[in-house]
Amino acid sequence: MPVEQHSDPFEERLSAALHQVGGAFDADRAALTTAGAAHGRRLALRRRAAFVSGAAGVALAGVGGVLLVPWGGSPADSRQASVAADGPPVRSASSPNAAVGKEEMIRTLEKLLRKSLPEGGTISNEEGRGVGGQGLDARPFASAVYDDGKGPAALSVSLGRVEPGGPEARKQTECPAKAFVPYDACSTERLPDGSAFMVLQGYEYPDRRVDTKLWTANLVTPSGQHVSVREWNAAAEKGASASRPQPPLSQAQLKALVSAREWRRIVDAIPENPRRRAGNPFAPRQGAGAPAVDTLSGLIPKGLRVVEKNDDGGPEFAYAVVDDGRGRSLVEVNVQPGMGDVAGDLFHPGDETLPDGTRIAVHRGPGEKGGDGVRMWTVDTLRADGRRVVVSAFNADTQQSAATRRSPALTVEQLRQIALSPKWWQGS
Repeated sequence: MPVEQHSDPFEERLSAALHQVGGAFDADRAALTTAGAAHGRRLALRRRAAFVSGAAGVALAGVGGVLLVPWGGSPADSRQASVAADGPPVRSASSPNAAVGKEEMIRTLEKLLRKSLPEGGTISNEEGRGVGGQGLDARPFASAVYDDGKGPAALSVSLGRVEPGGPEARKQTECPAKAFVPYDACSTERLPDGSAFMVLQGYEYPDRRVDTKLWTANLVTPSGQHVSVREWNAAAEKGASASRPQPPLSQAQLKALVSAREWRRIVDAIPENPRRRAGNPFAPRQGAGAPAVDTLSGLIPKGLRVVEKNDDGGPEFAYAVVDDGRGRSLVEVNVQPGMGDVAGDLFHPGDETLPDGTRIAVHRGPGEKGGDGVRMWTVDTLRADGRRVVVSAFNADTQQSAATRRSPALTVEQLRQIALSPKWWQGS
């Protein structure tokens, strides 16, 4: 039966933000879980029983270069400000002589584009925001439309900070799994100064319902300065038809633009946020126990060959792509302690309850990411003490691509056995 959906203002705000910064990626339970706020996590989990990777959710948003604002602020704000809406420059405590307004952000982008692109091109529709333009949480950014005679193309740059060597820094500069983010090419590089660099050649919409391409370059320095450049093969991120086969900047030109020293100086002018010193309440929640991917791999039934899996060691999410010789099939699991307070939103009176109080719900329905003919089977389990395991399987190797087989490679009974395994909680 179709999965029942619920919504609330928290979800709607974050969903809108994700649509703006991540190319219409749907806000999902696990992405909100990874955001770490307990209230938002529980409300978001009402939305649907099937889920998308928390790690992937963050990665998707991070690839957009805007969601991971310096201290967990509003991503919607960081894309909606116009030039006129920007406030006065703010001087940072660490750099009292530094003042960066929207005009300087725009001028810097124009200057660097002139250096990177052939002469004779036109730059128009400039917008921007300076440091502190809309409060401490708003990222400075600049955007423009460039036309070299081969078609207008939108470009943007946004700036911020991430924890050096932390999970956000890694997500910004690691190629995402193709099971969740379709793209043509992705490469990473360590620069001589120790900065990590990634360029991803992908699409504005994961289901590729239009021909708009999105190429993203991210750079994170050893001190946590984060620069993200995005370019499209259309005059606007959304709502404009593709105007050229490819975005205008090559990989080498993207690298030159994103690594320009001018951006790092501006990042240094961003003032310290007191929430950063006190600890970020939106930091990913770390659970105990073995890496979920190891547990999932050990529970895959015999006869199924694991051909792909995530390589991070988190205890709360894992995915694997399996193949029984009749087509690839994506399997996902989410492990969540302390979920007893949302039991009423996740289960119905007719759902199964085991003698030990464990509740089980089974859902069969279409996929949710636009893949042609994709079906999704989910087993959702909640123990009496609030420990929850949700396992989903698909009849495709990604949710965005077309179905590779008539039904998922795992039966509902096999999904049930995986979800009810005590191995999820060993060492917790």
